[in-house]
Amino acid sequence: MNQPLSLLPIPLLDWYRDNARDLPWRREPTPYRVLVSEIMLQQTRVAAVLDYFARFMEVFPTVRDLADAPEDQLMKLWQGLGYYSRARNLQKAARQIITDWGGKFPTEYKDLRALAGVGEYTAAALASIAFGRPVPAVDGNLLRVSARIMGDSTDVTTAKGKKHFTEALREIIPLEEPGRFNQAMMDLGATVCLPNGAPLCRVCPAADFCCAHLEGRTEEIPVRPAKKARRVEDRVVWFFFNGGRVAIRRRPDKGLLAGLWEYPNEPDGDEPPAAWGLQPGGTEFAGTGVHIFTHVEWHMTARKCYLQEDRLPEGWVWADKASLRDRYAVPSAFAPFRTLVEEELV
Repeated sequence: MNQPLSLLPIPLLDWYRDNARDLPWRREPTPYRVLVSEIMLQQTRVAAVLDYFARFMEVFPTVRDLADAPEDQLMKLWQGLGYYSRARNLQKAARQIITDWGGKFPTEYKDLRALAGVGEYTAAALASIAFGRPVPAVDGNLLRVSARIMGDSTDVTTAKGKKHFTEALREIIPLEEPGRFNQAMMDLGATVCLPNGAPLCRVCPAADFCCAHLEGRTEEIPVRPAKKARRVEDRVVWFFFNGGRVAIRRRPDKGLLAGLWEYPNEPDGDEPPAAWGLQPGGTEFAGTGVHIFTHVEWHMTARKCYLQEDRLPEGWVWADKASLRDRYAVPSAFAPFRTLVEEELV
């Protein structure tokens, strides 16, 4: 057992008692609410999730409501939150719970891990918070806090490194309060032992025994390799208008932004591709925008034009202002052009 880390549980839980973040899924930590919150929080800030979680619970208050939901309704509710495959997997998991478990959540880690979209961390969070199982929920916060307290230079991004820190945490997680321990570690990492910028060691409950703090190595730990530069893609985004409507199309079922609606776009061109069979009277430059995904950046140039005919390529639809608001989920990648569209859809 790592000696500094073994000193953590008592002061951490005392600190958490006074400093826990007031989050809606913690007020009523049912398995369903924990699952939805944890899926929403993947690669997303807590502040960005709060309103989405409230709306989601209002529309889909139970796991059966989610399982029965039309996909377009689910995607529209998720619009702007990003990483849309999370929403599809969440619904798949809900359907598994209905069909395989009679509508009741499995309670063991290995069974939770078998649900769609539920990885090691999410299964551990569910098992510990909702069912009191002593499983460390190891995310970036727990890795960072553990590595600093232990003064450990093991690369936290490797499978070997993650297993190393998981085993260290497994030895010290309190059997009687595993959920509170995991949430306390999350909060400590999010509010004190910060990922970006200097950690707030003066208010940390582990300051007296944290090796990285005592040795002046908090900037060096945790150890991570340098991030690879994102790939840049140039896109020309086409806005075809007709009588207060704009043309949109659905993206392929696999890949980036799978299955969502988008404004037609191509890598380049000042005129629409001939294959579309569209003949606008003329096109004009309508602005630029940038959207950053995890591994790629879209550098977009907008061109707009007006069509006299209703005919569109197969799979495209005309969307008016109401249907864009209520029905079609257009990802936030196209947010730089929201004003352009709104001004045309009167």
